Amino acid sequence: MSVIEVSGVYKTYFNHKGNKARIVLSDVYLSVEENEFLCIVGPSGCGKTTLLNLIAGFEKPLRGTVKYHGNPVIGPSAERAVVFQEYSLLPWMNVLKNVEFSINREKYTPKERTEIAEKYIDLVGLSDFKEQRPNLLSGGMKQRVAIARTLAMEPDVLLMDEPFSSLDEQTKKHLDQELQDIWKKERKTVVFITHSIDEALLLGTRIILMTASPGKIAKEWRIEAEDRDLASEKMIKLKRDIMNSLETCSCIAGSLIEIKTEEEK
Repeated sequence: MSVIEVSGVYKTYFNHKGNKARIVLSDVYLSVEENEFLCIVGPSGCGKTTLLNLIAGFEKPLRGTVKYHGNPVIGPSAERAVVFQEYSLLPWMNVLKNVEFSINREKYTPKERTEIAEKYIDLVGLSDFKEQRPNLLSGGMKQRVAIARTLAMEPDVLLMDEPFSSLDEQTKKHLDQELQDIWKKERKTVVFITHSIDEALLLGTRIILMTASPGKIAKEWRIEAEDRDLASEKMIKLKRDIMNSLETCSCIAGSLIEIKTEEEK
């Protein structure tokens, strides 16, 4: 059984009057397997983040189903944790306290929470900075704290919405490599949104391409975990194929449709 199952999902957003709606996702089908690192790419506005929000339980589909281990997703859950583009750290807490904050207080004692937090702070390479507050950290370090905090929740699925997009290219590449190493150690199921094909090739075991809005799955590629040399002939050819497929997707936003009231019908 798949960890995540998206079946026939439609999603619309209504205007302030409620008489018009824009179709964002149209008839989306997607399965995410256990321990998979799934990367989602596609043109801006195609519904990538909306799809992630549906999986997280932040939003509900207009039609279709989103299931986690065979059960309908009806709301957010610590089992499906999200790493956002923004760091969302608590500025009055140091690194250790920020990570501890996410750990279940009913399940673990204060000492156990500290031990778990220190484990994941060490995993992201920030043990020497655990007493520092976020304002003294670089952007890359803040995002590593956010990742440590999310991992400390012990989620089954890690949902990541372009977590490194605001960082400089060198820092981004470094964190991509660290994330890959963490995934190899933790073996979490990951759904990762990115605009970078190189990033998807470096991280993903599978890449899916979404069409322009209204978004649906257009194509997918599977990548062998050990094949990560972006300069290899195989990877260059694969990148070219993905780029060509992406170029065929129009970037036109989904059109508004009229929603008639009962009096108008």
